[in-house]
Amino acid sequence: MKKLMATMMAMVMTAAALTGCGGTTEGTGNGDVPVIGISQYGQHASLDNCREGFLQGLEESGLVEGVDYKIDYQNAGFDDNINIQIAQNFSANHVALMCAIATPSATACFAAAEDKNIPVVFTAITDPVQAKLDSGNITGTSDKLPIEAQLQLIRRMQPDAKTIGILYTTSEPNSVSAVAEYQAKAGDHGFTIEALGVTQQSEVVQAADTLIAKNVDCFTNLTDNNVVGVLPSILEKTNDANIPVYGSEIEQVKIGCVASAGIEYVALGRQTGAMAAKILKGEAKAEEMPYETVTEYEVYVNSDAMKAMNLQAEVADAIDVTAE
Repeated sequence: MKKLMATMMAMVMTAAALTGCGGTTEGTGNGDVPVIGISQYGQHASLDNCREGFLQGLEESGLVEGVDYKIDYQNAGFDDNINIQIAQNFSANHVALMCAIATPSATACFAAAEDKNIPVVFTAITDPVQAKLDSGNITGTSDKLPIEAQLQLIRRMQPDAKTIGILYTTSEPNSVSAVAEYQAKAGDHGFTIEALGVTQQSEVVQAADTLIAKNVDCFTNLTDNNVVGVLPSILEKTNDANIPVYGSEIEQVKIGCVASAGIEYVALGRQTGAMAAKILKGEAKAEEMPYETVTEYEVYVNSDAMKAMNLQAEVADAIDVTAE
């Protein structure tokens, strides 16, 4: 009987150890190394930079991959069904923590993790409140756009412009929120907003044609994943029409947008990784950590793209991406 009781006690203690940090490594073949499931909604430079920064943040916090955690990275390819499947698989495998990159991934992960008590840490979400991701076992970082600064930049670059075109996904709360803010503030700078919504990525390029036909003076880009995912195709059309496009961060400027007032996404990811490290170390709980908003931004310009659009404005303290 004593041997039986000892065996049962050992089993209980082992089970308790495996459920630390809100999850196990069931099915991973890595003993008691916690698994972080990274769900990235799709692949473009901004989201890739978030993931790179997240891994840097974990490392800078003193965690060692293979010892303190293992990464299970999944990319949904902008497919909502695959996105949900990824989150459900993470939940079924009892990962220790989910890192969700972009709003659709965060929404899917939060829904899948809620009944398993698995913490979720998000990044690249403009408006967590609008997305209903500001309470529960979830936290992360917001990439809220510096819209006032962007409007000032556009006015400086195009003194005579009247209409700004915006493409956005109607189902992305971030984009809906950003469009509303643009519409509220544009009049203060002498602009009107021509916003056109799409429901999926396959509609974006045709929607760009529609805005071009409306004779908008420029486009301003959001951090809308469906739009950013096909930005090179949009730029081909706007370049042919001689319509400048303003990005929302440095990577968009690098590929041909004329300028941007935006944040740096590797830094955003690093901040997210540091938050995740606190949770994995047991120093904090996700539900007790308010999400953090990055407020510092830089102004980036692409002098080659500006020259092609005959834009000659001098922008103080701007970083020219063509000089990097």
